Amino acid sequence: MKHVIAVTVGGNELGLYDYLAFAAVAVCVAGFLALAVFMLGLPGRLALARRHPDAEAVNVMGWVGFLAVVPWIQAFMWAFKPTDVVDVRRFPRQEEEAEREELARLAGKPLPEGKPAQPPPPAARGPEKG
Repeated sequence: MKHVIAVTVGGNELGLYDYLAFAAVAVCVAGFLALAVFMLGLPGRLALARRHPDAEAVNVMGWVGFLAVVPWIQAFMWAFKPTDVVDVRRFPRQEEEAEREELARLAGKPLPEGKPAQPPPPAARGPEKG
């Protein structure tokens, strides 16, 4: 005598197509979760790749941003925001002039007329010997 175990749901026996439907739903759920993990971690990975000084904060904001879409979008934009280091030893106009002179020096072009070459700030020159 053969004992066959048949699974029934609501009085109907489950067949091959029912199991294939369960497998398709499981694959869709796993794919959705993988996509969600990829997208939620994307701002943090971008910030790390771009060597953003606030990369950890961008990463946390990206993960917490799943509660509402706007914080995730802000974290994504923050990951692309250029990070400028501001030298507070000079006023903005002096900093612009120094940048122009430095770019001219690096490009091998002559310095602007009437402007003596400014030495780099003390911190950029290195330790004083003497």
